[in-house]
Amino acid sequence: MALDQDWDDEDQDEDKDGTEMSFMDHLEELRWHIIRSIASIVIFTIMAWIFRNEIFGIIIMGPTKVDFYTNQVLCHLAELTGMTSLCMQAADFILQSREVSGQFMMALTQSIIVGLLFAFPYAFYEIWRFIRPGLKEKEQKAARGAVFWVSLLFFIGVSFGYFVVAPMAINFLANFKLDPSIQNQFDINDYISLLSMLTLACGLTFQLPMIAFVLSQVGILTPSFMREYRKHALIVILLVAAIITPSPDVISQLLVAFPLFGLYEISILVSGRVLRRKMREEALESNS
Repeated sequence: MALDQDWDDEDQDEDKDGTEMSFMDHLEELRWHIIRSIASIVIFTIMAWIFRNEIFGIIIMGPTKVDFYTNQVLCHLAELTGMTSLCMQAADFILQSREVSGQFMMALTQSIIVGLLFAFPYAFYEIWRFIRPGLKEKEQKAARGAVFWVSLLFFIGVSFGYFVVAPMAINFLANFKLDPSIQNQFDINDYISLLSMLTLACGLTFQLPMIAFVLSQVGILTPSFMREYRKHALIVILLVAAIITPSPDVISQLLVAFPLFGLYEISILVSGRVLRRKMREEALESNS
């Protein structure tokens, strides 16, 4: 993966005047990076609070509806393949607020989660601005575009979790019953926690190529190692897919497993590219 999308070219070492920053100076600088990160989260949280009704009705409750985009695609796929189980039924459950402050806390929680999601690129950018000056020139060059790729992979992962994983998991759990006489009545905070966990977990899981890049850069991970344990990784991915999508439908599990395995293969390519670049640099240094 070529990390050539440099969003942070202007953020070079802030003490170019040759003076070395003291420990307290570093702490002060870190404090301001953290303050700006928190400020971005607060701003997006306030915006999410203003539009809390639309966010809840359209986004939060979206995966439970029959006309949700993912369900329409799966129903169309069910018609083509004849596998009617792919088409999800209406989620059979009732949401309740069991505490006096339940709905207020739910609105606040969803606003904070949305604020975290949208502020993630800038918050990571601030942290990266603090870390980058401590890297060597070669390391800075190798990590160009880190903010762009981390943010892109994060939002792809969140989208995958929201549009693929969450609808399948919620539909299965909401319609699973030991006996028809038992009615599913879920607390609203539990539902939001489940939806948040699934989407955020996928957002972090999709950082696998970046993790492979960092580990390869420091010499811990190699492409040969990842190829050697490819079969083991496939088994782990299938287990993770089975846990994420508790539905017994094999197609649903494969829909989750294929992107995860694709990330693993991309990580091998990333690790290989890092290794080849390091070998070229070592060859140039030995010849000079």
